[in-house]
Amino acid sequence: MAQAIIETILTQLKELEIEELYKLNQAIEQHLVVKTQTAEHTTFEQALLESGLVKQIKQPTYRHVNREKLINVQGKPLSETIIEERR
Repeated sequence: MAQAIIETILTQLKELEIEELYKLNQAIEQHLVVKTQTAEHTTFEQALLESGLVKQIKQPTYRHVNREKLINVQGKPLSETIIEERR
């Protein structure tokens, strides 16, 4: 299956213009960097597990951060009020 996909891509590659080839080259290079980094990271984690330095690898959790809305303050700036109260 993968060989058929490669053959199709190589056939379509001949029809691309130079600018399109450069864009494709950049995309492939970025993809290779990500794949290489992922493979290296996985190898590193596996080595840590096998050596006994760590017992498990936890995956990071991604939480959505809610941005608080700004409010308008009447009167003098809040920073001035804080400085006055500290005196």
